[in-house]
Order: sequence, then C-alpha cells, then structure tokens
Amino acid sequence: MVAGSVDGDDVVLARRGDEIFAVGAHCTHYHGPLADGLIVGDTVRCPWHHACFSLRTGEALRAPALDPIACWRTERVGNMVFVREKLGEPASPQVNQPSGNPGTMPASVVIVGGGAAGLAAADMLRRLGYGGSLTMISADDAPPTDRPNLSKDFLAGTAPEDWIPLRPPEYYTERRIDLVQNARVSSLDVTEKRVLLENGTTYAFEVLLITTGADPVRLEIPGATLSQIHYLRTFADSRAIVARAASARQVMVVGASFIGLEVAASLRTRNINVHVVAPESQPLERILGPDVGRFIRNLHEEKGVVFHLGATVGRMDGRAAILSDGSRVDADFVVVGVGVRPAIGLAEQAGLKIDRGVAVNEYLETSAPGVFAAGDIARWPDRHSGGAIRVEHWVLAERQGQAAARNMLGRRERFDAVPFFWSQHYDVAINYVGHAEKWDAIDIDGDLNARDCRVTYKQNNRPLAVATIGRDRESLEAEVMMER
Repeated sequence: MVAGSVDGDDVVLARRGDEIFAVGAHCTHYHGPLADGLIVGDTVRCPWHHACFSLRTGEALRAPALDPIACWRTERVGNMVFVREKLGEPASPQVNQPSGNPGTMPASVVIVGGGAAGLAAADMLRRLGYGGSLTMISADDAPPTDRPNLSKDFLAGTAPEDWIPLRPPEYYTERRIDLVQNARVSSLDVTEKRVLLENGTTYAFEVLLITTGADPVRLEIPGATLSQIHYLRTFADSRAIVARAASARQVMVVGASFIGLEVAASLRTRNINVHVVAPESQPLERILGPDVGRFIRNLHEEKGVVFHLGATVGRMDGRAAILSDGSRVDADFVVVGVGVRPAIGLAEQAGLKIDRGVAVNEYLETSAPGVFAAGDIARWPDRHSGGAIRVEHWVLAERQGQAAARNMLGRRERFDAVPFFWSQHYDVAINYVGHAEKWDAIDIDGDLNARDCRVTYKQNNRPLAVATIGRDRESLEAEVMMER
C-alpha cells in the first residue's frame, strides 16, 4: 500500500495481483491509518481496532467501523497508475420496500438491548435492504454509545460528549428504526412471539434478537453511602464520575480489571490522586500473565497510582476505607470495577437454554427457533478454542450483532470471528486477539519495558491468543493466522 493525496483527500493506493485500488486513507471508526494496516484478499484491515473494508466498494465489512470509506477510479497506463475521479458513495439502504426474496424477510424484528450488538444488528439489517418493522428496546436513557470511550478519552476529559453516541438522532428516523429508550422488558414470550414491557406495552415479533449485555458486579461495603460508590457501564455512569471528579482530590478504585485500571489512568490524567485496591498479586495477571501484569502495574505507578494489592475493602468510615490488611485510604468517592455478570434473566425466564450465558448455535440462534442472542450474554461454539465460549468484548459484540442480522434474514452464515479487544493506559495501547482462558506457556518476543513486544499464550504448544504493544500490524497478522 502507498499513501498519498488526491485533490486534498488522503488516499491509499493498494495493489492485489494485477488490480489497483484507491480508497480513503483513514478508518471511519477512530481515523486509524489504513496504510499501516493489512490487505487480506480484496479487503483492508485497520491496524488500530481491526475494522475491515472492501477495497472494491469501500463498504465497512466488519465492526467496529460502521461507515464506508471512499473509493476512486484507477487507470493503468504503461507502468504508471493514475487515480481519477472519486466514485459515488455506496447507496444508502432503501428501507421503504423489502428487497431480496420476500419469503426470507421477516415481517417484524425486535431487538431487546440498546448496546453495541443491538445497534450493529439494526444497522446491518438496513444495509442488507431489510424493509420490515424494526424496533430496538433499550433500558438506557441514552441512545447506543461508544462504550469503550466511557472509561478512556471521555472520562479523561479529552473527548467531548458529542463523540459518544454511535449514531445521531436523525439516523434512527432515516433508517426507520424505532428506538424505544427508558424501557424495561418484563418478559419474553417466545411461543406467542411477544415482548412485554413493565409499563404494559407489548411488541410482537417474527424474529427476536436478545442483546441485554452484562451488569456490573456490585459490592456490599459496610458503612458506604449510595453517593460514595460509583460503577461504570452507561453514559450516565461516566458523566456522574466526571461530575464528581471536578471537585475531587483523591479517589479509590476497587478492582484491578481493565475497566478499573482505565478509570485509574483517566482520573490521573485529570490530576486526581488514585489508589487501586485489589486482591490479586499483580493487575490483570489472570488474563495477561505475571510479566504483562507487572509491566502494567509499573506503568501506572510511574504516573502516580498507588496500589494496595492482596487486599479488599472491609468497610467505609466516612471518607476513609478500612482495608482487610488494616490500612486506611481516604477517598472523595469510590469507583468499583470488579467485573460484570451476563444479564440473562429474561432469557432464562423465557425458557431458553442457559449455559453460563445464553447458549446459541454457530448461527447465533438460541434453543428457540427465530430467537437469536449476541454480545456479552451469548455462549457460542468457537472453532478456534475448540469449545463453547462467552466473551465480554465490545468489538466482538458488534460483530455478533452483524452476523445475527445476516442470519435473521436466512443467510445461515457461521459466526467464527476471532475475538479482539484493546485497552488503553495513558499512551500505551494493548491489542489482544484470540481467547485463552488458560495456558501452559507464554512467549514474549521483544521488550515490554520498551513498549515493543508480542506476547503469545499457548496451550499444548498451540497459540490461543496474542497480545501486542507497539506492533499493530503483527496483531492483524495474528488475527488472520487464527482465522485460517
């Protein structure tokens, strides 16, 4: 790939065999540089968060990007390639009339859940030309949001509020997506094909997608008041923490999870003193191993974060937290990040098969025909790891939503994406592909302290997952290797 510009537009010129393509140079997700990415077949993948675009049409084929990149016509004359006029934007989906075989088009689709998986599914349904009734029911007071930003740039104060909604309000009107907010579902009737809300409203469906996500694990801390304890899952949660941070001098984070440590990094960016309390011996050791855990701990300590590891919170005494080791930490408020639990209550009540999540087949269909599940709640058969897994990754939730949408329209496409997530700590990004619940060997190529390494997690000498720092292209290559 070669990067350049055409009439003021940044463009990437890409060659595949005898074909030459010219496309927009930046990913439509976070503006990642596609010239540093990877060509796979007739697609290009973004090095930052692994979005995938068609080189032929510019279409965003895989999340987290939802919007296409531009394309230009190319012409080869002898040994020269000329980039000519910009081609028309991919046509907006026509949602007034169903397209394709009407027999495969459900009359109505209801999506329960207003997160990444639900929006990605609704978006894909309309992109595929589905013209029937489409309803999204969300318990949140905000439309679907860019959730990773809530613990990263927005919380750090470097991203404005208008970056957070995944789509503007007019999007839902133009695509005829009935977004019902502040609505709680009381029951699902998969036999009569009805969704009942707590306020008594009923929605009929021909096909249902459940994307209820996960809820934060809540701690009972003796002596704590409701105003002292914060959790981070929604836009409202993040805004509440930002409001408290405006007058805070010291904060305690309970839990050395990805969310907990990203909150710690964001609050340090605001010059707030941060103490992290967690029972582990090293942060993230269970997921990334002791060496990476030690590196992350050192990274935070260099920024002034104080760790209290091997300890838990025993009780609150006013502003002071009394820890299990007897030490005392003063805090203006507390953020708890000790994990989440899949929100499977509705699926369980509906009689769907449950297996530490909602059990789905390779097409993301549950035990009830015409009822699908995607995102944090779904446990699916994963050919990469050889068993059924459930993964709480934002990008994966979007990709499952997209796959479910295709299968809701009868495409019968097996979901076999390799899980991917990223975590940001100050100026250090960690990319992780694959899924390793356990391993017997960790290979480190490069230098953690130099922020230039590839960490491979193996079981029986088989690579299950790869974490990279400063090696974005290698992360893409690892993803492709696992796919193949």
